Amino acid sequence: MDKWQTKEQLTDLLCSLVEYPSITGSNAEIAIFEYLYYILSDQKYYQKNPEHLMLHPLEDGRQFVSALVKQDEISETVVLISHADVVSVQDYGSWENLAFYPKELTQELKKNISSLPKDAARDLKTGQWIFGRGTMDMKAGLTVQLSILEKAMSGEFKGNLLLIAVPDEEVNSEGMLAALPVLDKLKDKFGLTYKAALNGEPMFSKYPGDPAYYLYTGSIGKALPGFLCYGKETHAGEPFGGLNANLMISYLAKELELNEAFIEEVDGEKTPPPISLMQRDLKEEYSVQSPQAAVTMYNVLYMKQSIDEINEKLILAAERAKKNIIDHYYKKASFFLKEDQKSSFKPDVTVLTYEQLYQEAVARFGKEEVKRRQNLLMKQRDQGDRDFSTALVQDLAALCKDISPLIVLFYSPPFYPSVSSHNDPFIKGISQYAADYARQEFSMELQTQEYFTGLSDLSFIGPVSTKSSIQQLVAQMPIQGRGFNLPSNLMESVTMPIINIGPLGKDPHQWTERLELIYSFEKLPLILTQTIHQMFRS
Repeated sequence: MDKWQTKEQLTDLLCSLVEYPSITGSNAEIAIFEYLYYILSDQKYYQKNPEHLMLHPLEDGRQFVSALVKQDEISETVVLISHADVVSVQDYGSWENLAFYPKELTQELKKNISSLPKDAARDLKTGQWIFGRGTMDMKAGLTVQLSILEKAMSGEFKGNLLLIAVPDEEVNSEGMLAALPVLDKLKDKFGLTYKAALNGEPMFSKYPGDPAYYLYTGSIGKALPGFLCYGKETHAGEPFGGLNANLMISYLAKELELNEAFIEEVDGEKTPPPISLMQRDLKEEYSVQSPQAAVTMYNVLYMKQSIDEINEKLILAAERAKKNIIDHYYKKASFFLKEDQKSSFKPDVTVLTYEQLYQEAVARFGKEEVKRRQNLLMKQRDQGDRDFSTALVQDLAALCKDISPLIVLFYSPPFYPSVSSHNDPFIKGISQYAADYARQEFSMELQTQEYFTGLSDLSFIGPVSTKSSIQQLVAQMPIQGRGFNLPSNLMESVTMPIINIGPLGKDPHQWTERLELIYSFEKLPLILTQTIHQMFRS
């Protein structure tokens, strides 16, 4: 008996998944994969073929699920990709305790509809939207893929389906990175040939109010460059005796936030410009000493650019910020200091990459001493990847304070390669078939976009869009080899054609996150079913 086929069944399945508050890094992120394993193992197919369903451990104690539905004597396999982790829920305010209960939250919002933004209120009134964390991103996609897997168990397809459901997509994609060698092993163990990877991330609007429906033949790339500003401390009563790191970082913000120079356009598609995801000084206690160090990190998206090109733009922005910082200091000093009171301090800012700073430290203290200090920081580490990256750079800056003030460019995890199958003949045919089917069956236009802009785990399994070596990034990544490892052969790992066809939702990572139910749970399952049939026919 089918469990996951009707809109009502899929809504109930979605709610059962959402009720696991699987925030990345939480215990519930582990528990949801045990739940997935449980509900799949209850299916007759896996009771007969238990070796086709597995939980796989990550090194940090988390786990992911692989679920294979294998047809006798057939090797052709479509891989279904999903993630089950979500972002946190502090943004829900007084509704935080309902964020993981979609039906109850939706009912409560109906009672308080005047508190919703107009677009969300309009959707709520239709009765065809359900609210809650993870409803859109991306437990609805996982829900539909479970429905498709159930069809495969009943012999729907003339080929194999392999579901890979992973944790950590919202942070470092450790789940997908751990899945790559498992995909290799499963291929050999069961004699599989991977035709394509089909992801279920939801479609993203190009602009507020965008009415279009999309599928994607690639996924955008993302780097997380950071800048450490290392100034010169001074007493607040002698403000011109040093250079405040907060002043330095403010000028970097002016140069980088929403900077159009970073917008890349490919065939009419554009990358969003950079925005800061972190900006703070590193002073741990209150005092009247100016902050000596501050850090900022930026979300930089790309399609076909190389890391070298991105680095060049970042350094140019830092050089412009440097000039403005120095000009600001002298202009303000002219209003306060008399000619014979000029400070002996000179705000000459040096702009370096992390690799250059590392070499400066080695030249002063020797490679062994630098290694000893970094090993000590590793031993004492109690921070996440981004804060630990910052600590490593700050320690080197302290060793080289004779050349401060400094602006140092470095990179932190995560990194997502830009990938695309847009010009792959097989994917071209499949995307056209899906669009034609949607038009004929539902009188709707399903538009093909090359790049999914919301970031996805397809970045680690699809063909890369640029021949840029990630060594150019790894060289500026202080945490590489120090508790984190971005494989230098990442872009040569398990690779296959990719496509993303997912549900319709709005406001990912916002308290108004919601899923539309008619397209997502009535039309999309049929589109996916026919598209997978076409994959096996092609």
